[in-house]
Amino acid sequence: MFRKFLKHYFEIPEEKSAITCLGGGVGTAQILKGLRDLDLDITAIVSMADDGGSAGRLRRAFAVPPPGDLINCLAALSEEESVIRDLFLYRFEGKRYGKDTDLGGQKLGNLIFVALTHIYKGNTERALEELSKIISSTGRVLPATKGDVNIWAKTQEGKKIFGEKNIDFGKYNGTRTLTEVHLSPESPTAYKPSVDAIAASQVLIAGPGDLFSTVLPVLIVPQIKKAITASFAKKLFIVNIANKPFETSGFSVSDYLKALKHNLGANIFDAVLVNTNYTPKIPSKLNYSYVKYDKEKVADYNLRIIEGDFVKADFPLYHDPIKVAKAIEDL
Repeated sequence: MFRKFLKHYFEIPEEKSAITCLGGGVGTAQILKGLRDLDLDITAIVSMADDGGSAGRLRRAFAVPPPGDLINCLAALSEEESVIRDLFLYRFEGKRYGKDTDLGGQKLGNLIFVALTHIYKGNTERALEELSKIISSTGRVLPATKGDVNIWAKTQEGKKIFGEKNIDFGKYNGTRTLTEVHLSPESPTAYKPSVDAIAASQVLIAGPGDLFSTVLPVLIVPQIKKAITASFAKKLFIVNIANKPFETSGFSVSDYLKALKHNLGANIFDAVLVNTNYTPKIPSKLNYSYVKYDKEKVADYNLRIIEGDFVKADFPLYHDPIKVAKAIEDL
């Protein structure tokens, strides 16, 4: 009470709770949209292993980190009500998998990131700071690693699949059931501000997102895994709403937890958030299916289960940002 009185009397500002989201892609962006309206110190840490689409083309053509997930997450955290946010996400007409130097299919925000990186002579941190100012971001978005990082995965049959694009789109023969993912190089250098953000956080959130090509490539970075394990923060894993073809086809909630334990060597999470509303119809042409909650098997992992309706009713592949933010706030 005395401490509270002093803070009020001397007008000392309350410290914001620090929360760090790990992963990238659309899944992380959805969660950030809900968190940005809460009074939190938000950081997103995203994978730098993307080698497909327009971001992969820029990575090869200009020797920069793949900017796609960085831009998506910055836009999700933006308070900008003008056309600026739309400009960042604007994609030029053309093929996303065209020639590396073609303008067609590129996102304007990605191109701005490339320009800023070159203006600041390869200083990614400075480029991201300037991007955050332009788009009025309410938090930070940081790369998980420095340098050139790629991934490879192993199937249930023991077959090795190289490259994020091949893993993501199932561009290989044989059984398309993945069991593990690895980094190349095996121990890349973690981005120090990202490691520091994990250490300073009260809540750590992994997922949702592509398990083997987006989420695990962040978690298995040795320095990041060590920082998460050492942290006393509350650690939450958000299971996907629906299973993507190839990566997690047919996975139940327990399969996600099994893959996490297998790839990380231990259970490093305290809680798991699970959607139990399967009512909104997923369009059959998308070839996605709901992740089923196999409660009895999940109980074996001895985790706190946060179950409920977390689906975005008008697009049931995604989490509803507001519903998830409320659950996180309750933590």
